[in-house]
Amino acid sequence: MTTFHAVVWMDHAEAHVLMFDREHVQAQRIQSSSHHKHQGKSDDASALFADIAKALAGTHEILLTGPGMARNQFRDWCQSHHSPIVQALVDSVPSDHPSDAQLVAMARKYFKRYDNTTADPTQA
Repeated sequence: MTTFHAVVWMDHAEAHVLMFDREHVQAQRIQSSSHHKHQGKSDDASALFADIAKALAGTHEILLTGPGMARNQFRDWCQSHHSPIVQALVDSVPSDHPSDAQLVAMARKYFKRYDNTTADPTQA
């Protein structure tokens, strides 16, 4: 499913990738290969980040969220390894552990506001 928007909730153990449009939501859970939650091994992180980037292929606008630094580390990893994702990232915001439904609701609200602030006034 190719969609315009995606929200990614992530920590070092897993990521919830939710791609959505007005009518549909597609959810994917990506697990780290590490069994140690805060181990932070760079090979494990790189593998997790590569899987997340693959899941986001073709998405135009991406909102990152999560409780810790993993989302910022993912952004930094993408700058070196996957520049199309960096170009699609619109923001990185902290959040606790919302449900997938809460994530989509938060992202819809965010993107509605984001789309309104970035609209080209000459196109109105």
